[in-house]
Parts: sequence; structure tokens; C-alpha cells
Amino acid sequence: MSETAPQPKPAQRRAISRPIFERTFSINSEQAIRVIRDSYHRLMVSLYAIDVILRIIGREAVVDEIESIVSQMIAECAEQLQQEKNRLEKLKADNGINETPTYTHPRKFVAKIASPQIAQFVELIRLLDQLMIVMDTLWLCQVISNKHCIAARLEWQQRLQRLANKIVTMERHAHQAAYEQGHGEEVRLARQESGLLDESAKLTEDEDSLVDETDSDKVGVQ
Repeated sequence: MSETAPQPKPAQRRAISRPIFERTFSINSEQAIRVIRDSYHRLMVSLYAIDVILRIIGREAVVDEIESIVSQMIAECAEQLQQEKNRLEKLKADNGINETPTYTHPRKFVAKIASPQIAQFVELIRLLDQLMIVMDTLWLCQVISNKHCIAARLEWQQRLQRLANKIVTMERHAHQAAYEQGHGEEVRLARQESGLLDESAKLTEDEDSLVDETDSDKVGVQ
């Protein structure tokens, strides 16, 4: 009885060494913290996939179109946030308010910038946080009502979350099209080589992009 010859194992593909900026910010408002928790990690993977993976498999025209749309959507949202912040800053100045509140549970946000679009969205989160601080100041000083403040907080938080969901959906459609055109294996290998799958799981399980600053202070005191 002849023995079956062992099948050669597929060669291990080398992981891609990719550039990343790691930046740490303090995030104060609950609304900005929720955007990070609910949307940031998934969006980071999608934006990196758009910017890098689809280029790896030669989908240049698709990537250029998606990147242009994504950048425009983020820029429009940033402009709206800035306009509202300027309006509230004027309201604050008109009422002679110089105080800025502190927050009971600020968080340290460790942003891993793996593509230009990720950097854009991180700045959007920071701008949301700044807007919420001005809004909270006006509420604490009784310039705007509790009802108005609650509704406005939710509106701006959801605006960023809807934007993140739109971008993730665009990336999923682009990947689906790549699979349908016979690039499925290339997409899978590109994701594997990029380390995106491992990093995404790590971020989801450890939530290491958000650190409670009050908790970290307590640890330092002990």
C-alpha cells in the first residue's frame, strides 16, 4: 500500500510594515467618548482598507472616487461643527462667561493614525468634544435650557455616528464588488498581510484606545 506524499505547506506571507502615528488626546464629553466607543474602531479598519487594501489589489479608480467622497463628507461635517462652535462661543462671550467646566470622567484617547482619512475623522471627534464643552458651559450658566442641550448633544453625536456608518457601508460595497470581480483571495491576503484583522480584534477586546484618566490617576496614587 503506497503512502500519500505529504502536501507542502503554503509559504507564510510576510506582514506588511506600515506607517502609523500614535497620538494621545484627552476627551472630556460623553458624546465624543460614545463616538469613539461605538464607531471609531470599525471606521479605522474601513478607512485603512479603502486607502491601502483596495490599492494593493489594483482598484485605483475606485479608491480615488471613494476617498474623494469620504474627504468631502468629513470636511462638510467639520465645517458644520465649527460654525456651531463659533456661534456658541459668541453667545458665551455676549453673556460675559469666562469659565470652562471640568469633567468627572475624562478619557485618554489613543488614536492610531494609519491613513490620512483616519486623521481627518480623529480631528472631527476632537472638534465635537470642543463643541460639547462650549455647549455644556452655556447650559451650566443657564444660557440654554436643559431640554435644548439634551437634544443638541444627541443630534451632534448621532451626526458623527451616521457619517461613520456611511463610510463603513461604502467600504463594504467596494469590497463586495472586488469579490464579485474575482479579487476575493487578493482582498483576503491583503487584509491578512496588513495585520488589520488582528489589530481590530485586539482593539475590540481590550478597548485600549480609551483610558479613564480618573482611574489611571487612582492607580498612580496606590
